[in-house]
Amino acid sequence: MIVGVPKEIKVAEQRIALTPAGARAFSDEGHRVLVEAGGGAGSGFRDEEYVAAGALITDVAGVWDKAELVLKVKEPLAEEVPRIREEQTLFTYLHLAPMPDLVRALQARGVIAIAYETVERADGSLPLLTPMSEVAGRLAVQEGAHYLGRAYGGRGILLSGVPGVPHGNVAILGAGTVGLNAAKTALGLGADVSLLDVNLDRLRHADDVFDGRVVTIASNAFNIEQAARRADLLVGGVLVAGTRAPRLVSEALVRRMKPGAVIVDVAVDQGGCVETIRPTTLVEPVYTLHGVLHYGVTNMPALVPRTSTYALTNATLPYALDLARKGPVRALRESGELARGVNLWRGRVVYPAVAAAVGEKPLPLDDLR
Repeated sequence: MIVGVPKEIKVAEQRIALTPAGARAFSDEGHRVLVEAGGGAGSGFRDEEYVAAGALITDVAGVWDKAELVLKVKEPLAEEVPRIREEQTLFTYLHLAPMPDLVRALQARGVIAIAYETVERADGSLPLLTPMSEVAGRLAVQEGAHYLGRAYGGRGILLSGVPGVPHGNVAILGAGTVGLNAAKTALGLGADVSLLDVNLDRLRHADDVFDGRVVTIASNAFNIEQAARRADLLVGGVLVAGTRAPRLVSEALVRRMKPGAVIVDVAVDQGGCVETIRPTTLVEPVYTLHGVLHYGVTNMPALVPRTSTYALTNATLPYALDLARKGPVRALRESGELARGVNLWRGRVVYPAVAAAVGEKPLPLDDLR
């Protein structure tokens, strides 16, 4: 199969969908790998490294015009959509539920679109979302601590405090992968940490993992309000796979937060769990509303692209190789995990949450041909 890896063009996106080691894995199995010139530079990979791994360096047209399987990091932007060919397979993060216009555009191209974030194991875990959630959870606290600095409009709080001065307070909504990694980093910085979730088993797990050093709180409207009003840093880490994130923090509540507090909503690429959040970029990551700093970067792991590219390829490569070996139809029939990742199939919407977002009935997985 011909595998194409274009350069990411989202603002400040420096990741690439495949490391040179990944390119070698495809080449060793007889597949042809096309990498756009300079695509790996942001992650510290030279074109020469891809060539040594058996890949061919080409221009953007060469990748999109010839590839049967396209590996990306982020969803196609408007200028990329016209390059997509009918019957092509696109394997990337899509987050389509909040973007009905992109759904319609991809439907019109007749693409097979498989989303990393909805590939799901039988136990409900999301193996291709997990590595970037780990990165984003840790970065959420790192970035939040940075913007708490007074020079950036924050409260002027050092999360660790110093002897005789209280620690900063970090409240985290969601005890999944993002939340646990945010809690780990916040504890490491010496903050007082509260972790909220509706799932008491997750809270029990967090209590065990952190040996009682994190305050675990059952998530409900009252407790969210109390936690948000105490917080110097509020991290949104709530995920409902494949669909829009639930709105847990209202604008009225944001108005009641401490002046100079910081919100980092990791769920922003799924619409956000804070009513006042909007997407931002790594070039302009924050804005202030009602006296509270909002950080809404939709591709946070791009801030550390080398770490993120390695972590992403480690997770996606086995699935991508399966698609290349067998072709999409056979690969999806033989792998329930991959099949659950299908969002669009040759003009039809497959993933139920995406279908609901555009008012369509989903195509059953058994009908994929």
